[in-house]
Amino acid sequence: MVDGGGTMIRSMTGFGTATVENEDYKVSVELKAVNQRFLELAFHMPHPLAPFEDSLRRLVRQTASRGKVDLFINYLDKRERAASIRVDKQLAASYHAALDELSDYLHLARPDDVMQVAAYPDVLQVEKDEELEGFEPLLLEAAGKAIKGFDAMRQAEGANIAQDFYRRIESLEASVEKLKALAPVIVQAYRARLEKTLQELLAEQEIDETRIIQETALYADKVNYTEEVVRLGSHFQQFRAILESADGPIGRKLDFLIQEMNRETNTIASKANSAEAAQLVVDMKSEIEKLREQVQNIE
Repeated sequence: MVDGGGTMIRSMTGFGTATVENEDYKVSVELKAVNQRFLELAFHMPHPLAPFEDSLRRLVRQTASRGKVDLFINYLDKRERAASIRVDKQLAASYHAALDELSDYLHLARPDDVMQVAAYPDVLQVEKDEELEGFEPLLLEAAGKAIKGFDAMRQAEGANIAQDFYRRIESLEASVEKLKALAPVIVQAYRARLEKTLQELLAEQEIDETRIIQETALYADKVNYTEEVVRLGSHFQQFRAILESADGPIGRKLDFLIQEMNRETNTIASKANSAEAAQLVVDMKSEIEKLREQVQNIE
């Protein structure tokens, strides 16, 4: 079995997390990915981090090309910052005028305490400097570490999937060899059935050997699946070659080859008039379907 040790097959599923901090900030980044035909990135992070989304998107795209990737990002701002309080004077005056009007209407004392007016919503507003100066390098460092762990997990799972691919291709190749061996047996069995049928029909009459040869030749041509077997062998070789030289996304290439394998196997099923061959084809179709399912898990 080829071990595929040098290949770089990646699963689409993965997880990675990292936390980094300095004297100003602490950042935590977590990535999760599941299977999807195309790449979709979803960011779950506080609004102040929105300006950094494009940088994060470019970073993820350097590693992932397919799958639904969710990024969860949180941060802590440890800086001591001076806060300022803004007074909405117009709003305060409106509140005061309204209270005076209410006082006259209800014949109650006028509110002279400024704290009463200041307590109303939005009269006093605390303003802080929300600019995250020097934050982006730390964020990208945390994201880079999380992505590294995420990619390591995807490569490890990809290696396991590659081993499964090789096992199934070997099984398919073994079935094809059995089909090759069966081909002349199928024709020979037909010849024997034909001779027996003619003997029963003609009883004591002499059997026309030439007619038997012609009928057997016609049948042999009808059930001949040599071309399909040869093409299957070629598909298996291409499948192996793609696995062994993988240095990027290969899922779509393998998916196309699997469709072709299915096509050839179906043709063999329609030609091979034999219970043993039919069982081999059923087993092959099962293996090809498992290959197809596994291909949906890789980039």
